[in-house]
Amino acid sequence: MADEADFDEFVVARSQSLLRTAYLLTQDEGRAEDLLQTALTKAWFAWRRIDASPEAYVRRILVTTSASWWRRRWTGETPTAELPERPSAGTSDGPADGQDLWVALGRLPQRQRAVVVLRYLEDRTEAETADLLGCSVGTVKSQCSRALARLRLDSALQPVVDEGMPS
Repeated sequence: MADEADFDEFVVARSQSLLRTAYLLTQDEGRAEDLLQTALTKAWFAWRRIDASPEAYVRRILVTTSASWWRRRWTGETPTAELPERPSAGTSDGPADGQDLWVALGRLPQRQRAVVVLRYLEDRTEAETADLLGCSVGTVKSQCSRALARLRLDSALQPVVDEGMPS
């Protein structure tokens, strides 16, 4: 049976890895920290019942909580009579070279992003990913296939052609 000291050791040992996963799921540092804190709070209340792998349990909480936040998220848009001025072409908040994996991941639907993060950035097997997401291995494969197809077509990942260089 696990106790408070075991939980404290787990948090110290695995927080950085879990925070990285939370960031990849939310793509925002503040929301990632909130997500991890929420997941660890939920895990604390269930700590004595967790038998096998506490890290897998917490990762599952991260994914499901992230998905529920995404479903409920309010965009904060309010209608106005006047549109704000657009920034000039020289002041872009986006990536300088147009090739940004984070932007492309952010454009994926939540489920596909979760699969890509767990499979490729966390280096999980299909079975582990399916277990963490609570779905079948076939669902992981199909979501992964769709996500990779979308990433291949994403403009943020297209090569930049320099017109001054000979081809």
